[in-house]
Amino acid sequence: MLLKDKTFAFRISEADYLLLKSKAAAAQITMTDLIIRAVTGKKIVVIEGLKEVLAELKSIGRNLNQLTTLCNMGRITSLRLDDVKQDFAAVLDKILALTGERG
Repeated sequence: MLLKDKTFAFRISEADYLLLKSKAAAAQITMTDLIIRAVTGKKIVVIEGLKEVLAELKSIGRNLNQLTTLCNMGRITSLRLDDVKQDFAAVLDKILALTGERG
């Protein structure tokens, strides 16, 4: 990671300041990072609704971890993961729909 050791100040209108501030908040990054990404041509992507989908994905992951633990303990010897595969596919479809890749 590069050390940010230079200060750069500039003047902008109140309207432009509020616009930068709202865009940075929407992207969940600092205003500095927003400006640097914009100037260097890096893509800034904001995906609405991703928080809920990630919660579903974490839930699936927890379930898989619990099943793995039970298998390693010898308490489960065989699994049918059809439901897990369907749940994961549904989450993937939601993510692709949110990103505009599908649906």
